[in-house]
Amino acid sequence: MEPTRERAWETLTRYTKNESLLRHALAVEASTAAYAQRFGGDEELWRVAALLHDFDYEMHPTLDKHPQDGAPILREEGYPEDVVETVLSHAEHLGLPRDTPLKKALFACDELSGFVHACALVRPTGLEGLEPKSVKKKLKQPSFAAGVHREDVYKGAEELGVDLDDHIRTVVAALQPIAAELGLPG
Repeated sequence: MEPTRERAWETLTRYTKNESLLRHALAVEASTAAYAQRFGGDEELWRVAALLHDFDYEMHPTLDKHPQDGAPILREEGYPEDVVETVLSHAEHLGLPRDTPLKKALFACDELSGFVHACALVRPTGLEGLEPKSVKKKLKQPSFAAGVHREDVYKGAEELGVDLDDHIRTVVAALQPIAAELGLPG
């Protein structure tokens, strides 16, 4: 089965009803797709993996189950093993190698996309004019978006081989066209 964005969205929305989780999936998809374009990856495949990375989170919201208990579901649904392995590799607690550009991009975009979204939610202009300096300042505030693992933000940029400021700019730019879908002004 050839994985398509449309099929991944259908799978995601079958298992995920929470609007915040759906917005997170869209943000990670947009950011990961930006890196597919930048690195010459298969954009459709990268979008599929990004949309599915947390598809099982409502069923399995704890580290002892997510995403590893979701992997068999993806296999049963016919997703290729590279998609399943990419989804698994985004979970730091599993310790799996991120040995492809897609795996590195998904990991790098996961936490930062959520954090940039949180930054934009508290700004009257949303993503418009959001600069790396402002995002990095918020990263230093542990109480802001406390669920975001800061070490994963830094590690993700490093593994991807991009400067953190550049990574932040890339994510902000990727989210701007879908600001309305993310519940943001603009």
